[in-house]
Amino acid sequence: MEEQQVKFMPRIGDKAPDFEAITTTGNLKFSDYNKNSWVVLFSHPADFTPVCTTEMSAFAEEKSFFAQRNTKLMGLSIDSIHSHLAWVNNVKEKTGVYFSFPIIADLDMKVSKLYGMLHDNESSTAAVRAVFFIDPKGTIRLIMYYPLNVGRNMEEIKRALVALQTADECKCALPVNWKVGEKAIVPPPKTLEEMEERINNTEYEMIDFYLAKKEIGVLV
Repeated sequence: MEEQQVKFMPRIGDKAPDFEAITTTGNLKFSDYNKNSWVVLFSHPADFTPVCTTEMSAFAEEKSFFAQRNTKLMGLSIDSIHSHLAWVNNVKEKTGVYFSFPIIADLDMKVSKLYGMLHDNESSTAAVRAVFFIDPKGTIRLIMYYPLNVGRNMEEIKRALVALQTADECKCALPVNWKVGEKAIVPPPKTLEEMEERINNTEYEMIDFYLAKKEIGVLV
């Protein structure tokens, strides 16, 4: 049996692989770009394609949302810098939407391979629709993958970012479908004493001793 090559796939909690790349805003080193801010790094299959155009436009239109949350955007596809620039200009001319964030020209597929964006059963020459949420310490906190034929959900990307930042700030966990303003999950007790304190705590919404919720502040 032919031995299959093991490919690197970054995981949640891993240090984000560093790289230098040509982008539409100039040559960038990722660790410099990531310094003191969150980064949402996302790939698209190809320039001048319809689904990718809608997605990149959605990211561009939400630039202020991400900026308010100390988050930078960075796109990527296996296209040349000339193709990227022409596409950015075309979309701006046709729709008025401007992709001002850096888009990596990953012709040699170096970054795509570093981040496991190439899924051979989808395509060996086009990156899938990957999204990496990377915190200011350079740690990968959340990963999303979408196939070539299904666009991403921008509302979920925004919700996930706010949830990650809220969980960090409030040192809590968040329940299914959590949205801003809703209660957080209180960590479960680890001792009998903590369990008794939990049961007698009137500030929590108690479902049971292991499942309780509390009000949390809203991040600006």
